[in-house]
Amino acid sequence: MKALQIAATGMKAQELNVEVISNNVANMRTTGYKKQRADFQDLLYQNLRRMGTETSDTGTIVPTGIQIGSGVKLASTTRIMSQGSLEQTGKQLDLAIRGEGFFQIELPDGTTGYSRDGSFERDAEGQLVTVDGYIVDPGITIPENTQDLTISNTGVVQGVDQNGNTVQLGQVQLARFVNKAGLESIGDNLYLETDASGRPQTGNPADDGFGSVQQYFLEMANVDAVTEIADLISAQRAYEMNSKIIQAADQMYSTTTNLR
Repeated sequence: MKALQIAATGMKAQELNVEVISNNVANMRTTGYKKQRADFQDLLYQNLRRMGTETSDTGTIVPTGIQIGSGVKLASTTRIMSQGSLEQTGKQLDLAIRGEGFFQIELPDGTTGYSRDGSFERDAEGQLVTVDGYIVDPGITIPENTQDLTISNTGVVQGVDQNGNTVQLGQVQLARFVNKAGLESIGDNLYLETDASGRPQTGNPADDGFGSVQQYFLEMANVDAVTEIADLISAQRAYEMNSKIIQAADQMYSTTTNLR
């Protein structure tokens, strides 16, 4: 009887599904977070009677056959890269991307990370950095005496110096990918380029194919609480049904062993 093993794969799959859902719910207030979805595939089948085989010398064939499946497996945890809502913060260095693109972040090991989290700060040298102190690429330095700092929708950073002159301090750039769902999540609201994502294409905000940036705003997570709770209930029901199958199979085993 294979029902025990088949139902066990179903319970394991739904356990992983609940873990994905719980991570989504845990990050409902994480800036720039993109939710994940668990995708499943059925496992190999045993052909007890293969369809299409001949059953007589006259050429008659089996129309459907007999196939017994062996369960289910988790195929992928697809990341849904839809736009999150923008929340006004009133903080001068907060930036939100509306549309396609990622901020480029210079990591300590020299590699480039990518993020939708635009909650930036200034370090001791006036450089624009993330909350972890990683430099935003390309580097932008904001002098200490700069007033009326503005960042346009196209990413131009301007300010007023001590003489009252408007000066351009830098240009925010974005990166986009052919397959952004193929980026590797490494935590800290950062992604890394992979062979699946393709090479990054860089450009200025509001260029063709790139989104614009919004100063004084942050992009919230694209997690919908109602959808996640509904998915959680469905996963729980599926887990319970698989457990019932294991109980039924166990009872059938008991009946067989108690035959006299």
